[in-house]
Amino acid sequence: MRRNAPEDLPAGGAAGRAPGSSSPTQPSGPLGAVTLEQLLAQLPAGMRILHDGGMDGGMGGGMAEPLRWVEPSELEDPTPYVPEGEFLLTAGLPFRGDGGTPERIDAYVRRLVDAKVRALGFGVRPYFDEVPSSLLEACRRHGLTLIEIPESIPFAAIGLEFSQLLETDNARVFRQLAEINRQLMRAVLSPRPEHELLAALVQRVPVWALLFGADGRVRARAHSASGTSSTGGSSSTGSGGSAGTGRGGTGVELSLLEPMLERLLSGSGPRVEMDGFEQPGSAMVFGHPLRSTKDANLGALILGSDEALTPAQNNVVQSVVGLLELLVRQRTSGSLAPSQLATALLLHPDSLAAGGTRHVNGLKDLLAQSLSSSRSAAVRVVQGIKADSPEWPAGDSPVRELLQWRRLFDTKLVEITDYGFAAVTRLKVDDALVAEVEKLGWRLVIGDAAELGSLPAAYRRASSLRSKVQSSGRSTRVDEASWSVTGLLGREAGTMLASRLLEPLLALDAGKRDPLLAVLRGWLAENGSWDGSAKRLGLHRNSIRRQIGQVGELLGKDLNDAQVRAELWIALQYVDDVPA
Repeated sequence: MRRNAPEDLPAGGAAGRAPGSSSPTQPSGPLGAVTLEQLLAQLPAGMRILHDGGMDGGMGGGMAEPLRWVEPSELEDPTPYVPEGEFLLTAGLPFRGDGGTPERIDAYVRRLVDAKVRALGFGVRPYFDEVPSSLLEACRRHGLTLIEIPESIPFAAIGLEFSQLLETDNARVFRQLAEINRQLMRAVLSPRPEHELLAALVQRVPVWALLFGADGRVRARAHSASGTSSTGGSSSTGSGGSAGTGRGGTGVELSLLEPMLERLLSGSGPRVEMDGFEQPGSAMVFGHPLRSTKDANLGALILGSDEALTPAQNNVVQSVVGLLELLVRQRTSGSLAPSQLATALLLHPDSLAAGGTRHVNGLKDLLAQSLSSSRSAAVRVVQGIKADSPEWPAGDSPVRELLQWRRLFDTKLVEITDYGFAAVTRLKVDDALVAEVEKLGWRLVIGDAAELGSLPAAYRRASSLRSKVQSSGRSTRVDEASWSVTGLLGREAGTMLASRLLEPLLALDAGKRDPLLAVLRGWLAENGSWDGSAKRLGLHRNSIRRQIGQVGELLGKDLNDAQVRAELWIALQYVDDVPA
């Protein structure tokens, strides 16, 4: 269930962000963090926690919060000079004389709390032998952590220890980031880079992750419970599956992610989309678009977690987003494989038929790389025919058109042709993809599954159906086509053939036309047999001879010619569709 209330989202969260704006997944601040609890554990014995940050006796939380800095100050109002999250140290000079009244001390503590000071350290001596009771009461009342510092621990020692801890923690974080970056580089160079990148991500960051293509289908998924990824090539946001499937039922229904995914794939500029759901592991869901260099949306990465990510974890996420963008740009915009494949076939055109096994397998590998596929996977030829539609911009750039088909069919092998385009793809081209292409004003001939050596034949089979698609205005599949003359000709072309070939006969009035058409159809059905047609039609053979002679004269055709008979027989299949 989606959380709609603003308080359910992280601070500063919003559905969409303008380019350059900050986001909860990109916080500022140091990578490392030292808490007050960690600092006190490294200092000599003697420090006493008089109040742990709870308000009016409630439970505190200041000890586990990261410190920004440690600084001594004896000013009556130090708040203009202290950053948020500071551990402020004082020997009590502001509380001497008139400053020691309960009202003045209360105002002092209230100012520190308003400035978001993390804790107050009170040094015993030289001004006070113990922490003033009014100060302790004010800290309890306003919820400020209060630490008693003995005379044996100088303020300088506290600041030095904090600096050393912070430096050590930052060094540790940078070492971790360096190792993570090496792991990410290994993932990019693996045979399945997108899947391995997600696996590396969830090993380092407590999230589930979904990678979507530009068509809205899941390309890969991973969850932090196992650190493994799986392919999602045939999934879609409407499948009703779960975004993550880690232990404890973590994850969110894919259908709930559809609004976010739509925003990611339809927006522009750098941004982070936010949402939250009640399913375990999905209190915070954030999505990153994967964009081309010209700001075209090529896909999206959606992550889910129950907690806000640390700066170091966000650094990992941003690295993964950048690498995924490079991969998807390389897949849709360029690669060495197609040029190697083209060069090999241009220089050795007979290599598919006469080449050795090693050479042919090398070509198959190049084909697989060009299609983001495997050597053994079947491929198919797709031809696109432009239909009249305002959806596709007139005079659009051929480069943009080429990249569009590369993206939609997930292939680098696309050719712009005089009739439209031809592509070789590993996709089965399901109904959803056909609908998306048709919405753009195009119709498709979808080839049957083929291998490298049979691609030319597959192209010819697809080409034979192109006129049918052009005349019918409907996409078709080679493996569903009726392989007959009438099936390939199509209704529109067949009707045109009938109207032209039979025009003199069709021009007669119905009383003369219909009997002659019936005799012609029966005679051709009996292969020109006078006896057979007489029996079929219930007429005398001489009557049939006379009427067939009339048809031949009307049409100006020699009906003894086999080709003429064949053409007339095909035309008769469409005569009922000819307008009266």
